[in-house]
Amino acid sequence: MNTARKILAPLLFPVSLIYGFIIIIRNKLYDSQFILKSAEFKIPIICIGNITVGGTGKTPHTEYLINLLKNDFKVATLSRGYKRKSKGFLLATNNSTSAEIGDEPMQIKQKFPETIVAVDSNRKNGINELLKKFPDIDVILLDDAYQHRQVKASMSVLLIDYSKPLNHDFILPFGNLREQSSEMRRANIIIITKTPALIKPINRRIITTDLKAYPYQDVYFSTFDYGKPISVFSNLPIENIPENLAGYKVLLVTGIANPKPLIDYIENQKVAEIVLFDFPDHHNFSKKDIELIETRFNDINTTKKIIITTEKDAMRLQIFSNIADNLKKNWFYLPIRVVFQNNQNETFNKQIIDYVRKNKTHSFLYPR
Repeated sequence: MNTARKILAPLLFPVSLIYGFIIIIRNKLYDSQFILKSAEFKIPIICIGNITVGGTGKTPHTEYLINLLKNDFKVATLSRGYKRKSKGFLLATNNSTSAEIGDEPMQIKQKFPETIVAVDSNRKNGINELLKKFPDIDVILLDDAYQHRQVKASMSVLLIDYSKPLNHDFILPFGNLREQSSEMRRANIIIITKTPALIKPINRRIITTDLKAYPYQDVYFSTFDYGKPISVFSNLPIENIPENLAGYKVLLVTGIANPKPLIDYIENQKVAEIVLFDFPDHHNFSKKDIELIETRFNDINTTKKIIITTEKDAMRLQIFSNIADNLKKNWFYLPIRVVFQNNQNETFNKQIIDYVRKNKTHSFLYPR
């Protein structure tokens, strides 16, 4: 628990009890389908979500699923488009900005321009709009919709951060849980994300035992693999892109919930120094922020220096056209991809592909 929460604990705890009680009633009403009803659809709807606030890796795992399915099926993604300035249902184009659709949908659209990407805070309406416009869609991926129970996902993938086990946390605002940890029962697949690359088998077994997953739930472990630096603002010549970060002084600019995995990765690259400039999650950068970043970068007293940011932050930074050239040519992001531990990727891939193939509307078109 952070310092602010410790100070406010006597006030936050009773609020959490009230909020938790409301969430229990809401979930029971949806479970009974008596007053609150969930819409069901005839095509596979795969939900990727979490129970804790903050980053568990929803977007990289969504991208993993897109990459897995896009060659054999017509895939669409739907998210609310967090912090976008537009309203209602909106289809992403290759020219959409983070202000229009949100940073995560923009990132997905840039990586997979042929994939249908849409945003709508009302997922039920969003799915109906997608099926109206694209009746031949095979599967819809719902990004961050585990608590959006107006839609009954036909498969739910629950992500749990390795460093934030559910059974050691509490309901908001005293803790970080959006709902009771027992609601993990709704998941078909549970992925423990951001696990150490060299996690021991005994530790995996301990985590799986503590998790107390149900027999119908499959548990996987994933980690992040960081790629080579990519320019945030332009396509630089190959010779101007560093092969690795060894020896560099790094100004690390982040606006994500948990930058620790990225910090750990950069530290392991034998950098000379890391100067962290940490903003809140999904921070909308301002002109003043850019000026502060420029000042900090210029204050680093070496010629071998670089600015590193996350791929998600890069989406929100690309709107700035008047950034100084010395910043532009030295500002990079590190792409990430999901890697499953212990060769679990084959089992996971087969489970997802078989499910979509079996349940898509015209399954006979995709024989086993």
